[in-house]
Amino acid sequence: MAAIGKIRSWGPVLVTVIGLALFAFIAEELFRSCDSLKNQERQQVGKVLGKSVDYQEFQKLVDEYADVLKLTQGRENLSDAEFNQIRDMVWNQFVQNTIFENEAKKLGLTVTDEEVQNILQEGTNPMLMQTPFVNQQTGRFDVNTLKKFLTEYKSAQTQNPQMAERYRPMYNFWTFIEKTLRTQTLNQKYQVLLASCLLSNPVEAKMAYEEENQESNVKLATFAYSTINDNKVEVTDADLKAKYDEMKERFRHLEETRDIKYVDFQVEASQTDRAALNKTVNEFASQLATAADPTEIIRKSSSLVSYLGIPQTKDAFPVDIANRLDSMAVGATTPIVENKQDNTLNVVKLISKQQMADSIQFRAIQVVAADAAEVKKKADSIYTALQAGGDFEAIAKKYGQTGEKTWLTSAQYQNAPSMDKDTRSYIQTLNNAALNTTTNLALTNANLIVQVLDRRSMTTKYLAAVIKKTIDFSKDTYSAAYNKFSQFVSESQTADDILKNAAKYGFKVQEREGVRSSEHYIAGIPATREGMKWLFDAKEGSVSPLYECGNNDHLLVVVLNKVYPKGYLGLDNPQVNAYIRNLVVNDKKAEQILKNIKGVKSIAEAQKKGGKVTDVNQITFNAPVFVQETGASEPALSGAVAATAKGKFCSAPVKGNAAVYLFQVTDKTKRNTQFDSKTYQDMQKQKTLQSANNFVQDLMIKANVKDKRYLFF
Repeated sequence: MAAIGKIRSWGPVLVTVIGLALFAFIAEELFRSCDSLKNQERQQVGKVLGKSVDYQEFQKLVDEYADVLKLTQGRENLSDAEFNQIRDMVWNQFVQNTIFENEAKKLGLTVTDEEVQNILQEGTNPMLMQTPFVNQQTGRFDVNTLKKFLTEYKSAQTQNPQMAERYRPMYNFWTFIEKTLRTQTLNQKYQVLLASCLLSNPVEAKMAYEEENQESNVKLATFAYSTINDNKVEVTDADLKAKYDEMKERFRHLEETRDIKYVDFQVEASQTDRAALNKTVNEFASQLATAADPTEIIRKSSSLVSYLGIPQTKDAFPVDIANRLDSMAVGATTPIVENKQDNTLNVVKLISKQQMADSIQFRAIQVVAADAAEVKKKADSIYTALQAGGDFEAIAKKYGQTGEKTWLTSAQYQNAPSMDKDTRSYIQTLNNAALNTTTNLALTNANLIVQVLDRRSMTTKYLAAVIKKTIDFSKDTYSAAYNKFSQFVSESQTADDILKNAAKYGFKVQEREGVRSSEHYIAGIPATREGMKWLFDAKEGSVSPLYECGNNDHLLVVVLNKVYPKGYLGLDNPQVNAYIRNLVVNDKKAEQILKNIKGVKSIAEAQKKGGKVTDVNQITFNAPVFVQETGASEPALSGAVAATAKGKFCSAPVKGNAAVYLFQVTDKTKRNTQFDSKTYQDMQKQKTLQSANNFVQDLMIKANVKDKRYLFF
């Protein structure tokens, strides 16, 4: 009993302890849940219609399009700038497609397999013409060629995995085209449905015809706003607010933006660095001038231009190099030339120059086996059969290949960053083999039976070895620049300090307004993603850390000057304020002018009041008048002139963009054109559709798109 009593006396303490333990357990689970949600958010590149866009999902779309681009352009790699363009295009297309799909779903719009097959059968869609499945004789998409390819790919997956792997890029390309066709067709259905709601009629068509072909000549008196000094106009905050409210819809923007100040210092090579590089390039140039084979010299020089060992068109070389080739003699080597545009030293040796085909048609059979002896035996057998008149495609099919005719263009191979011995031998064979002869080409691990069938588009090709070296700074030069910039940043922890200290250190403070989260770089400087992440998470007045960026040659510090949330830009935005102020000033000047010309009833009276009188001819309602006196387009003047009869003075002054106008119509004529009601109805419908296309902007606003790609790219 005593023990029980003691336990009871500890009751409140035990309850507290148990409660804390339970809380700790629940809190731990809660924190885990929160961490999980945060991790998910960190993997999101944005939101559309409340739906999160996962990084991996988005990257898959980017990779898919990049692979298509590489395949169609015959390239192995893309630049950072090209990848940024792809990301922008994929994002914009993804957002638009998501919005259209959402709208189409509400309306019950779909694209069936049957519709896709009909598109393929018709073969007229422009996208289909970009595929390899175009009949070379008819110049049209051939659905049977596509079906044949898909059947062979499916068969190769089980019977010839090596062949299937070769076909895979083309198969992926086709699945991309098919998916895009479906999306494109669905979007078109939605737009056609919208277009069907917009009609035009004969009365509207007749009015449009009159507006376009009725011409008026006038005597115009111009009272330009510029004749009144701005100092004679008083503008109040209430005036600005009233005008802003009137024009507010013009200042809606869909992205949050930032105004920044920044200091960007680009590190450049010192005179010592230049002298050292010049000595190195000069040594390589001497070796290049006497070398029989420049391959090893170009490799050791780390030239920016690869040496492939095959003739190439001018397009394969940098512009500055290409411009020199025609003026060079074969066998000549240039002295060292500096190119300030790309900051390089250059040496060129022209080895040969000849006329060659840009496009080559051929067919081939690849011969592989367990060992070299078996490869040679098979290849010799195939070669002998072909020499005896065997059917090329029939023999190819025995070895699981098509043997179909294929075109190879210079662009498909000459921009490669490197080229192995086998590929070089293969291309040299295609360039040099006699037409309709068969070549048994021995490669490292296989043989290739090649037959060249046609050559077209003869062009000049050059075999040239190029040493192109960037005039780069040394580690010591960069270290000195970094230490100086780092000292500047450490002494400048506020925006005022940045402004005060920049001049002392010899740096320049620059400004950039309206930085958007969808941009890839700060102020156009590459490799500033960390800076973008900081910028869209910082508070106004914050100073960033020091960033090493660009091509490892820029030092950057940023001040976040102003944040403009998504929605409407306010009067505190300098550009908006300047625009509104200019409109208000013009309005007040117009009031003064209108007061001054009140009661004027003729051009003569207008001239006495200070109006600049000129003749303006061929004014129509459907085009704004361009007034030479002010250099402005004036839509309001076009409407007023159209409504005034020949010989009449305007019923009221016209307040325009740059002036107040009075006029008298001196003549009205109609152009000698025939009225076609259907044509003008179609034109009016098209104009209405163009205006209605603004619905995409409205859907974007409703979709509440959030773009956070700057966190990843």
